[in-house]
Amino acid sequence: MNDKSYVSLERHVCLVCGITFDTGNLLLDKRLRASMERHTTTGWGLCEEHRRLFDAGYVALVECDPQRSGLKPEAGCLKPEQAWRSGRLAHLKREAFADVFNVPVKDDQACVFVEPGVIAQLQSMTESRSA
Repeated sequence: MNDKSYVSLERHVCLVCGITFDTGNLLLDKRLRASMERHTTTGWGLCEEHRRLFDAGYVALVECDPQRSGLKPEAGCLKPEQAWRSGRLAHLKREAFADVFNVPVKDDQACVFVEPGVIAQLQSMTESRSA
């Protein structure tokens, strides 16, 4: 039996955590041919939890391993599909991000990829302030 259909449920991949989630949209093959799987991943977005944090004014810091991501020092920016996420996350208010990193972040930018050790360094900074 063929599991293909002419309709599919659309999914996105969360930029921050990398999980797939349903968008609630249906995709339709215009030729009405059985060409699609039950679920089709079409792009990047934010899952419900990370959308809520983004809407509340937070920027996610996503720790990535540069060697596993294949990032070369001269390459500059890391693309979401290249990022090898370590699983460590932190969320900073936009204003705090600009103060800590001395770099502005775009209003529509939900996350930044950081090298290993950055989140641990931020945690040690907040622990020393509270002590």
